[in-house]
Amino acid sequence: MTDTSSARARRGAPPLEATAGQTIGPFFAFGLQYPKMHQVAFPHSPGAIVVGGTLLDGAGAPIPDACIEIWGADTDGSVSRARGARRRDDHTFTGFGRSFTTDEGRFEFWTRNPGAAPGKAPFFAVVVFARGLPDKLHTRIYLPENASELDADPLLASLDEGDRATLIATRTPEGHLRHDIRLQGEKETVFLAF
Repeated sequence: MTDTSSARARRGAPPLEATAGQTIGPFFAFGLQYPKMHQVAFPHSPGAIVVGGTLLDGAGAPIPDACIEIWGADTDGSVSRARGARRRDDHTFTGFGRSFTTDEGRFEFWTRNPGAAPGKAPFFAVVVFARGLPDKLHTRIYLPENASELDADPLLASLDEGDRATLIATRTPEGHLRHDIRLQGEKETVFLAF
C-alpha cells in the first residue's frame, strides 16, 4: 500500500520530503542494452544517415561512460507509433535509439533526416544520462538546412545566437550529421527543463 501525502495529512502525519535524484552509471549495460539499439533506421536503407558526436565535460574532456537517447520523426514528419521500438528487424523505422559513449566520448546513431512538425524546424529530441548527473538532461539536435525554418522555430527564436548554435548540427560531406554535446563551460549545450 502506498502512503500518499493526502493519507498522511488525514492522519496528522507530517508530509514526506522529496528525495534528491540519484546519479546513474557507469553500469548502463544492465537492463538498457539491446541488439542494434543505435540503429533507428537500417544502415543500408534508403536515406539512412549517421548522427554522431562527442559528449564533453566542462573542461572539454570526453565523457566515456554515458548513454545518449534520441527520438526523431521519419522523413515525412510522421512519428513512429509502432509497437516494439526496441526490436530491430532491418526494415522498420522506429524513431528511437540509444547509444553508449565510447572511451573517447563518441556516440553514433543510424537514422534518417527527420521531417518538420508544423511550425517547427526538423530536430531530434535527445536525452543524456551520465555519472555525476542527478537527473537526465534534455536537449535537441536541429538539422542545419533551411534557415527560414530555423528562424521560425519557437525554441530557437527564443535563444541568442551563441546558445542557438549549440543546438544546430553540422552536415558532413557524406550527408551525415555531426553534433557535440557540452555539459558545461564554454559553448555549453542548451538543455531544456521538463
